[in-house]
Amino acid sequence: MRRLMLLRHAKTETDASSGRDRDRRLDDRGHKDAAEIGDWIAAHPPFPDAVLVSHAVRARQTWDIAWEAMQDRVAAPQVEILPELYGADPAQILETVRTATIPANPRRLMLVGHNPGMHEVALMLIGSGDPAGAKALAHNLPTAGLAIFDFDVKDWGDVAYRRGKLVLFVSPKLLRLG
Repeated sequence: MRRLMLLRHAKTETDASSGRDRDRRLDDRGHKDAAEIGDWIAAHPPFPDAVLVSHAVRARQTWDIAWEAMQDRVAAPQVEILPELYGADPAQILETVRTATIPANPRRLMLVGHNPGMHEVALMLIGSGDPAGAKALAHNLPTAGLAIFDFDVKDWGDVAYRRGKLVLFVSPKLLRLG
């Protein structure tokens, strides 16, 4: 069994002072939402063994703030910053998952990335699972939204579209709504 957690970066400023999209930082709500989703993850095991994070500032900040909220309750995962997750389409994201090797063959993997690729790959991975979560996820993978999938496979190389069981879809907004 393999567990994949797809986390979209939290809410950001509209523009970066550098003018480059990848330099955009989290805004106040983004800081709050990243901490909230990190706290939720810490309260709902199992936890990721490895985390792959886009090199964009907003993705790295999202992970750093979420990790700060979790670190007293969760064993530290191995973290790798991957430039290829920035702007990745579903095929690129799936290939990243299939070749995940840090730590050697992690059982639980989290990716921190961006839409539209993260939303699209999440929709393409759903084969079964939580119908309410699938319905909510159909509209959007919002900022700081987390989609959790289980795959009945022994190796990440066997993860495929329509083979994932959507365990849960959660976001700070859904958490506030109860």
